[in-house]
Amino acid sequence: MLTRREFSRNFLAGGTALLASDSLWTAAKPPVRSVQSSPPDCDLLIKGGTVIDPGQHLHAVMDVAVKDGKILEVSRDFPESRALKVVLAKDRIVAPGFIDLHVHCFDGFGGMNADHYCLGRGVTTVVDAGSAGYLEIGGFVKYIVNPSVSRIRPLVNISALGLLVSGAAKKTSHDSSDRFMNVMDNPDWVYPKLTAQAAEENKPAVVGIKVRLQDTVQGARDLECLKMALEAAEASHLPLMAHIDSPYSPLPDILKMMRKGDVFTHIYNNHSHGILDARGKILPEVREARERGIIFDPAHGRPHFSFDTAEKALQQDFLPDTISTDLNTGNVGAGVFDLPTMVSKFMVMGMDLDKAIERVTIKPAQVFDYGAKLGTLLPGYEADIGIFELQEGKFVFEDSDGKKRMGNQMLVNKSAICRGQLFINET
Repeated sequence: MLTRREFSRNFLAGGTALLASDSLWTAAKPPVRSVQSSPPDCDLLIKGGTVIDPGQHLHAVMDVAVKDGKILEVSRDFPESRALKVVLAKDRIVAPGFIDLHVHCFDGFGGMNADHYCLGRGVTTVVDAGSAGYLEIGGFVKYIVNPSVSRIRPLVNISALGLLVSGAAKKTSHDSSDRFMNVMDNPDWVYPKLTAQAAEENKPAVVGIKVRLQDTVQGARDLECLKMALEAAEASHLPLMAHIDSPYSPLPDILKMMRKGDVFTHIYNNHSHGILDARGKILPEVREARERGIIFDPAHGRPHFSFDTAEKALQQDFLPDTISTDLNTGNVGAGVFDLPTMVSKFMVMGMDLDKAIERVTIKPAQVFDYGAKLGTLLPGYEADIGIFELQEGKFVFEDSDGKKRMGNQMLVNKSAICRGQLFINET
């Protein structure tokens, strides 16, 4: 993992993205220029972009001024002479830095490098969705969270070893079928008190608890595991994120146990015990759970996202509260790609651009306590900003089952400002 200083000195390759810190710019690069001002009123001015900030109900050509790592001002015709550096953003979209509510970035253990694969796409904050359990979370914070430029906020997995042994399995005598169980998701290996203690010891980095509910994970003991995960969440005063895909128990039984502020991730899978009934209608218990304050998140991943399910839900006005990717080394470039691509997928299904951006900015900013003011460009908030291009053309998008949709627009990141520092996507 690069330190912030090393990251500022080096190019970062990340799939198809390439980032450079602003200190590496040459005259041949896109328009960033230094402006003489004595003394300057701001460190960086993003000039003339279309600012889309759903947190302020803002969609207009504006200038964004940054000083000391914070938003100084969003206004029209901010004088270039008042800025130390100016980025020209005409015909581009300027938005709060995107927040991905579900990624896996335990680099070297099935997770991708957040600085490469997220910051390079305009995603300045990510929630690691339970890559580490109580045994590893301290090391994860020390060696992954702290050195990263990207703002990483992990959830502690109720599984003692998190996802490090996701390939290990054994038969369980508690399940009469021929199912297999992940060793460390076995409720016999779950210790709520130790999980809560580890979460407390690693705050403020840790922002929640994670549990997977799936018939191939716990078999018939999913509600037992959920109960223990909720016990850890209560003890640590944190929200819970529940991976729910093909659970053994009916979805209503699971949802009634969850609390206001907890997150149901993988909502648009097309597997058993999903959000739709046999007629393709949203279950009444799902709507009731939303009314109680449960957060609904899609988290694409390799097996968890169906266009058909999502489209049926959207047609019934059941939009996701947030949009996320479930990025990991197993699906980077395999249908998931990045968060701007996920935004584009929802646009293909008819979601308005502003509503989609809302679900990767101000909406996820309200789910967890990130220890910073995020999700909007209000003065005093963190200077986390994405500069995007809305490209026109013919684009093919794919879900987890390989089903395709053709779109006419693709949101592509061009630059990102994270903690007030500018990085350029050179592709």
